[in-house]
Amino acid sequence: MLNKNFQNWFKLQKKHNKIKVKIKKLDNLNNWYFSKDSIFHESKKFFKIIGIDVKSNLIGKNWDQPIIVQNELGILGIIKDKKKERYLLQAKVEPGNKNKLQLSPTVQATKSNYTRIHGGKKIPFLSFFINKKKNLISQSEQGYRYLFKLNYNSLVETTKSIKIFDNFYWFNKKDLTKLVKIKSILNMDTISVLSSFISKNKIDTPLINMQKINKWIKIKDKAFNLKINIKPLANLKNWIVKNDSINHKKNKHFSVIGININANKREVKEWDQPIIKGKEMAFAGYLIKEFNKTNHYLCRYNKKPGLKKSTLSCSVNTSDLKNYNSSNNLENFEKKILKDFFLNKKKKLKSIYDNILSDEGGRFFNCEIRYKALQLNNNTKIKIPHNYIWISQNQMIEMISKKKIDIEARLLFGCINIDKIK
Repeated sequence: MLNKNFQNWFKLQKKHNKIKVKIKKLDNLNNWYFSKDSIFHESKKFFKIIGIDVKSNLIGKNWDQPIIVQNELGILGIIKDKKKERYLLQAKVEPGNKNKLQLSPTVQATKSNYTRIHGGKKIPFLSFFINKKKNLISQSEQGYRYLFKLNYNSLVETTKSIKIFDNFYWFNKKDLTKLVKIKSILNMDTISVLSSFISKNKIDTPLINMQKINKWIKIKDKAFNLKINIKPLANLKNWIVKNDSINHKKNKHFSVIGININANKREVKEWDQPIIKGKEMAFAGYLIKEFNKTNHYLCRYNKKPGLKKSTLSCSVNTSDLKNYNSSNNLENFEKKILKDFFLNKKKKLKSIYDNILSDEGGRFFNCEIRYKALQLNNNTKIKIPHNYIWISQNQMIEMISKKKIDIEARLLFGCINIDKIK
């Protein structure tokens, strides 16, 4: 149980933070333009939505889709009180969150927001993160929904006493280990920052050394190709582009809708925006097995249209858990381990983590992901395909620091290891 002080504080934040969200036609959004080519803000800032055409020899092969372009680097930053070993988070509402109020990083802002293009209020504690180079890692975002989007993830330590506002609260590691097990209370961006600052184990004996892993990745990079071309939204073949929304012809994947937001505690009290709406519960899962007395994570080589380089994904990842068996975008091996391990109630494996978390609520509407990690028994034999590899605990941390692990895999790793944050 979380302490009473926090519970009372969070109840008060729910009472004080009001937000109303209404669905609105895309062509009727204030300050936004919906042309045949794209959807964009009148300031030419914030973000825009364009169409892309994808050609690859990966599973899924060729397709087209809408995608978010947000070229500016945002800041996701958490202040750590070094003396008391605690972390400063804020209670923040996002229009896309099902439960509205979540615990966000100390600072969570796009450049357009913190340079106040919208004319809104100043962002508290921003000075801790501007023009800082130490403890700063740029990380990629969702590679199927953002085009080449990066955010700075930062953990800044201080020994100074900080006066905080009533919507901010200090949490220690014990608090965070409890919070990460509660449904959609920790904002995705909070977990993103924490996952980028996990301490390595003193002893780590990898099954495969990093030199061989990097060589394996280079071989896969040559074998698999993925190319994208920008195309007008009006020319998307697999999508129905209407005045009110953009939907997939087979009602799959996601849609693009418009919303109007009224919020009493945000930098701006009212605004309109387009947003990505998910279809079904998504899923991200790890199989973990001990080799050489060291935990290893089963990872999959992947290329995504919104990422400039290949990454390693978790063991299985789907945007539609309910209909996974009929999906053309999942490999047979992914379907097999979903059926045999993750969704098999008869098979009693140790569950390391199992929880539902929200996707980022500023760009994604009511999108939720079930994150799950299972520990395989040492005697469990599993034959892995050529595009899978076992990565040790410390290797995962090293690869996260080098942007070689995609966001879903990184977040799940962070949830599992939140007790080891720096």
